[in-house]
Amino acid sequence: MRYLFEDYALDVDRRELRRRGDAVRLEPQAFDLLEHLIRNRERLVSRDDLIAAIWSGRIISDSAMTTRINAARNAVGDTGKAKRLIKTVPRKGIRFVGTVREEPGRSPKSDDVTLQPWTSYLSLPDKPSIAVLALTNMTGDASQDYFSDGITEDIITELSRFSELLVIARNSSFQYRGKSIDVRRVGRELGVRYVLEGSIRRAGDRVRISAQLVDAVTGAHRWAERYDRKLEDVFAVQDEVTRTIVSVLAVHVNKAETERVLATVPANWQAYEHYLRAADTLVSYHSSLNKADLLEGRRGLNRVLSIDPDWARAHAALARTYVSLWAHRWDDDCPWSEALDRAHQSARDAVRLAPNLPAGHVALGFALIWMRQHEAAIAEFEHAAVLNPNLTDFVFGWTLVVTGEPARAIQILEAHMRLDPFYMPFALWWLGAAYYMLGSYADAVTSLQAAVSRAPNLALGHHWLAATYAQLGRLDEARAETAEGLRIQPWFTISQMPFTKACKRPEDGARLRDGLCKAGYPE
Repeated sequence: MRYLFEDYALDVDRRELRRRGDAVRLEPQAFDLLEHLIRNRERLVSRDDLIAAIWSGRIISDSAMTTRINAARNAVGDTGKAKRLIKTVPRKGIRFVGTVREEPGRSPKSDDVTLQPWTSYLSLPDKPSIAVLALTNMTGDASQDYFSDGITEDIITELSRFSELLVIARNSSFQYRGKSIDVRRVGRELGVRYVLEGSIRRAGDRVRISAQLVDAVTGAHRWAERYDRKLEDVFAVQDEVTRTIVSVLAVHVNKAETERVLATVPANWQAYEHYLRAADTLVSYHSSLNKADLLEGRRGLNRVLSIDPDWARAHAALARTYVSLWAHRWDDDCPWSEALDRAHQSARDAVRLAPNLPAGHVALGFALIWMRQHEAAIAEFEHAAVLNPNLTDFVFGWTLVVTGEPARAIQILEAHMRLDPFYMPFALWWLGAAYYMLGSYADAVTSLQAAVSRAPNLALGHHWLAATYAQLGRLDEARAETAEGLRIQPWFTISQMPFTKACKRPEDGARLRDGLCKAGYPE
């Protein structure tokens, strides 16, 4: 079903909103809200009705509700004082009042994937492109998912080292895990020519990996192979899979790389097992922002390093957990004031042990930016990008905002979103911060609303959105976001805002302080 109104088209089957043919970014809950209002446009929709339809009856704050409604309004340009499409009746409800024409669409199949990237279908790049889907765990034991996920991630990492390939980031390719998928649809959603899918079965001291490469445009199978090895040989299997895939793609590449630097792997299998478990837990943390997940992931990394103290990847991951501890002011693991020093030391250890490991340089850059070593931080990120041309990490975008380069930050973050169409909400938050620093507050609101919607427990998202609303003169909405931010971080004051402590240009800190002050935050 497609709903047509003014110059907009809301395609329910494709979960797309378009204006004059161009895709309009709209995060999932705001899309669902807009669809529900249009579908029920003949009546007034109450708050309870929206909660039941959009949030399955879960309790949400008034601020969260307002954020989703505003996101829907912004998407359809309904931002003036006299609302022309979405009308609110105080203490009664809300209604879509625009003229709508319905157009039948295709009926989705029962096994269709419901996930949709935050952008519309992506065009193919001008070089070979691939998405590696999560290998299916064939053991029948869900507790072993971390193992198949970890092996998949390592294959993605190795493929990313080839500058001639565009490789979709783990976060986006893993969105299809456990789903019955149409490879051609995956190709359209992620904007890739090839999709690698397969399975992994672990039994005793042996592991079997099956993989097949599919042309996502035609659906044709280009290559398939099965590897049956002893568990201690799994690193050789990963390398063999990667080399075989690249050889298949090589006919499309003008100049193939003849050498690549492999990430250091631990000498001990038990260390690698602990690392996979810790990495899986930290992925959960970046979605939940749950302190328990962060601390459990760190304990796993410490177990890795107790077995193999020279494994650089574990040091790099540990450094980023300390930055998270510092940003949230959690001190369960070490004194809060020492967290940045520990992050810096762990990142330095990673770079010392594996100078060609991109993750080590990213971790070091992330620590340095908060230590106000701006030029050194940028140098680390740029070096990481040289080592891995397919590097996609949203913290580089944030670093550029902090160092006073918001326009370049927008370019980096948009490139990250292309390589990771199901990007983490942090990318939206930092994209909004970049627009804020450019004074493009309307653009900032769109990104920050989406960030807050996807990560409602991220206090910094509410802080930035409150400041942005205040700069636009939308003070009621600003104070609502301020209240939500202070609910999550009761200790927060303007003087404790991490950005104002770390930013390179005094005028940038003053711009943010001004917005926070107008929004009603305590000094």
